[in-house]
Amino acid sequence: MNQPLAYIHPQSKIAQNVVIEPFTTIYKNVEIGEGTWIGPNVTIMEGARIGKNCRIFPGAVISAIPQDLKFGGEDSLVIIGDNTTIRECVTINRGTDASGKTIVGDNCLLMAYAHVAHDCVIGNHCIIVNNVAIGGHVTLGDYAILGGLSAVHQFVTIGAHAMISGGSLIRKDIPPYVKAAKEPVSFVGINSIGLRRRGFTSEKIAEIQDIYRQVFQSNNNISQALEVIDTDFPASKERDEITSFIRSSQRGIMKGYGLK
Repeated sequence: MNQPLAYIHPQSKIAQNVVIEPFTTIYKNVEIGEGTWIGPNVTIMEGARIGKNCRIFPGAVISAIPQDLKFGGEDSLVIIGDNTTIRECVTINRGTDASGKTIVGDNCLLMAYAHVAHDCVIGNHCIIVNNVAIGGHVTLGDYAILGGLSAVHQFVTIGAHAMISGGSLIRKDIPPYVKAAKEPVSFVGINSIGLRRRGFTSEKIAEIQDIYRQVFQSNNNISQALEVIDTDFPASKERDEITSFIRSSQRGIMKGYGLK
């Protein structure tokens, strides 16, 4: 860890086997866990909490103050889990007094030039592709994938296992297990390939497909579709996750395929 060409504030807490490459700057009130590699020309500012075995590539800026005019200098954090890779020039801003923290989970991949704004919560195993811009207060469920050059409006929620096409403008909530594409962003099917890779059975995938046919491909409105699902589908983790997500959506969910 002893790198004379890096600046490491003496009040930071760095595990003994962390590797810090030249020309990196680490501010005070930073904690970095064992086995993490910090590449050259990385800036890690106050409030960063970085887990074990992470990799942070050149040009990344972690825990800069929010790009929010309401920010008043309050103490806040960026919390990054274990085994997460942050590629070149990614920016992750720390939280505001709304939540006090921005969170990126375990085993995530944030590709080059992605931006994660203040008070976001990124789940585990998420993939955020090149040049994605995520506004403040956004939530991503586990295993969500955001295609390159996508932009996510503030306060949007994206469900677990959702896969979103590159170049998407995401203004509405995206329920779990789905694929989303087109403009405006719309339901285009189930993320069946991703679900199979993660051990979902063919029967479970078929159940999810049937549920979403009621939501997006029937003649019912959302309230009617939820009534049908509650009545006609036996309780399961996936059914309840889908219906709870839709009922709790604050921004409303995306449109069905082919709908304007």
